[in-house]
Amino acid sequence: MKRILLLIFLCSALIGSTLAQDTDSNTPATKEDVARYFEVVHSRQMVDQVMGAMSKPIHQMMHDQYLKNKDKLPPDFEERMSKQVDEMLKNMPWDEMMQAMMPAYQKHFTKGDIDSLVAFYSSPTGQKLLRELPGIMSDSMQAMMPIMEKYMESVQKQMNDELAQALKDSDKKSN
Repeated sequence: MKRILLLIFLCSALIGSTLAQDTDSNTPATKEDVARYFEVVHSRQMVDQVMGAMSKPIHQMMHDQYLKNKDKLPPDFEERMSKQVDEMLKNMPWDEMMQAMMPAYQKHFTKGDIDSLVAFYSSPTGQKLLRELPGIMSDSMQAMMPIMEKYMESVQKQMNDELAQALKDSDKKSN
């Protein structure tokens, strides 16, 4: 009888321990968990790298727009705008923005999820992804930029056409 009670006690202890671990991994992530994830993925450095990679396509897009309107703009316009973009990117409150993102991560990820993400990004493949991501983003932006510009031009044309039509309709009504 004592053996059976001892066996039941040991089984209960093991099951209880397993359930406690499972419950712990399903608890909401804390700010500390999210901060640990941000640290492992080098989020602050990643932001700097991505912004550095995106800076070139942004400057190229501005240059292309400048060339289209060069005759209507002052000679130093492109240089001034380029400095403004650089200052805007440099002065962006990234750390504050990352702190503001933490509750969203806490809402969508459990402690177990964060632990798994930390494990992945600590692995060689995870670290490679982190190293390659800025280049991937830069290449992607360069590939997408002509598509985005073409789309924006068509949207702008459509809006201008609709505005012109609305003005024409308004003139007809007032006459």
